[in-house]
Amino acid sequence: MVIEMAFAPNRKFKKRYDKIFRKDPLAANTYLLLCELADKRGEVTTNEAEIAELMRTRFNDPSEYALKETNG
Repeated sequence: MVIEMAFAPNRKFKKRYDKIFRKDPLAANTYLLLCELADKRGEVTTNEAEIAELMRTRFNDPSEYALKETNG
């Protein structure tokens, strides 16, 4: 089963992600996860324990670069 995500990173997001990633890869991937979880108003309804579980599930290695390379 494939779930289509509403979040599609634009060039500005990718630039910001890259800047954060150079300083702190874990923070960049946490930022990515929160953006993926956010609703249309940019709000995330969760708690720290759930975020920790989602981080373990979403990323094989939380310090690894997680944005897919695209030609767009």
